[in-house]
Amino acid sequence: MSQNSPPQAMRYDKYSLRPGQWAVFTLEGIGACALVAYAFYRNFLAFAVLAPFGLAYPFWHKKELCRQRKEALKSEFKEGILVLAALMGAGYSMENALDASVRELAAMYGRQGMLVREFAYMAKQIRLNCTAEEVLRDFADRSGVEEIASFAQVFIVAKRSGGDMVAIMNRTAESIRDKIQVHEEIQTMTASRRFEQKIMNLLPFLIILYVDVTSPGFFDQMYTTAAGKMVMTGCLAVYAAAYWISERILDITVS
Repeated sequence: MSQNSPPQAMRYDKYSLRPGQWAVFTLEGIGACALVAYAFYRNFLAFAVLAPFGLAYPFWHKKELCRQRKEALKSEFKEGILVLAALMGAGYSMENALDASVRELAAMYGRQGMLVREFAYMAKQIRLNCTAEEVLRDFADRSGVEEIASFAQVFIVAKRSGGDMVAIMNRTAESIRDKIQVHEEIQTMTASRRFEQKIMNLLPFLIILYVDVTSPGFFDQMYTTAAGKMVMTGCLAVYAAAYWISERILDITVS
């Protein structure tokens, strides 16, 4: 794909999995269900009940991949708006600044960088007589990123009101840059906690495996009696609740 190839079908708030990804994520989901069924029930019927959750795993993972792509786009946009603001401060119009910024952004993110292709596409659309307001609004709608939508809205209002465009864009770029930077710093600070969370999620299964290896038959009553199955079901519910709470604790947003 060339630098000016228009990403017309690209909507960053939607993600399409390739057939190979569907297969891999489905196997991962079913494998996780098999692990849970073995650890808590040792029963094929339990696996059959849990299997549909495994089949739904690709849909959940698709949302996660979409979120990661939007985070990457947001990170690139943090630099892109600073480049735009600097070019406008040097006397460029927004229309010319979009075109000129492509070369600088390509040096940072490569020709296939998301923002490089988007800015190249927007510059091309402007040459085809679209307005800067139209291409920015379209980008904001397709991105699904709040900061991009805010930037587009401020630019459209400033353009229509005839205010000091350079000063407005500089203030807006700095404000959005600071917000994105705070979010990135939070993600960096919580990275170790996220790794610890993954270890803790695996710990119950590792403990069960260790006991099975060192003391075979120790858990037999938990899988063969009604009381034991009820206790294991309660343990599974507690584990699921702990997993959900840990995800919510680490899901920190910057408003």
